[in-house]
Amino acid sequence: MIPSRRVFRVFLVFLGCAWLAALWAEAQSSAQTGKKLKLYISVDMEGVAGVVTADQLGTAGFEYERFRHFMTNETLAAIHTAKESGATEVVISDSHGNGESLLIDEFPKDVRIVRSWPRHGGMMAGLDSSFDAALFIGYHASTTNIRGVRAHTFSSAHLTRVALNGNAVTEGEFNAAFAGALGVPVIFASGDDAAMEELKSRLGKIETAETKKSLGFHSAETITPEASCERITAGVKAALKRLGDFKPYVVKMPVMLEISFKNYTPAEMLSYLRSVQRVDSHTIRFVGKDMGEVSDFVDVVDGYSADLAP
Repeated sequence: MIPSRRVFRVFLVFLGCAWLAALWAEAQSSAQTGKKLKLYISVDMEGVAGVVTADQLGTAGFEYERFRHFMTNETLAAIHTAKESGATEVVISDSHGNGESLLIDEFPKDVRIVRSWPRHGGMMAGLDSSFDAALFIGYHASTTNIRGVRAHTFSSAHLTRVALNGNAVTEGEFNAAFAGALGVPVIFASGDDAAMEELKSRLGKIETAETKKSLGFHSAETITPEASCERITAGVKAALKRLGDFKPYVVKMPVMLEISFKNYTPAEMLSYLRSVQRVDSHTIRFVGKDMGEVSDFVDVVDGYSADLAP
């Protein structure tokens, strides 16, 4: 027997009320459990829109002060989008140069910023397993890439290769492995086309924002700072919409680290350490129990000087 229209309408109203009640209960449950979304944002400068030379990157450069603003604005684009998407806690890592490039007075008051060196964890200092995801802003290609604006790995002045378990890595891949060891996935990155291609080839289908196309080590076809912020906004929003799709990037442990130097003396001297093997005239090998130990070793190698003061 076919029910009357009136009965059918009552039935629809009942279903609608039940659906609304379920939504209300879910909202109440979320509020009671106090579910948090905790994000870590590591920020470099070489991948920021418009950056091509030391004129933008160092404190002595005539464009540095302007580009600190552009770097900060790209970071703010990620922060605002993250908060609009539900982030309840955001930690920023100032990871370029002296670690004091970001204009922290322009950030929301509830954001925390990691600044200066040395610090355990390097570009990922302060990250732990309580974070839900990590994002990279202003990243660049590796020192072994024949393309990429200001392409290097940790030190353009001293290193020619950094490898994990036999594979040459970018700073982004190294940092993703550090995060992955803590169970934290990398979900987004911004930088030039070469850097983004490298990262996606290793980390999989992360969301990216291309800020410029590399034309050489010191040249690029760049978009404007405003356009870059718009791309970062769109990319971060897309990444957080599919947060559950990302998996931590994990390398096998113990981790075999290899570092190649431009000069042979560092390799010779470091091989005096019993834990270090000299692989060839310019390369050393160190095996760390985990990415934390490997990260600390890299920081010592790259940052130690006998005349450090104070």
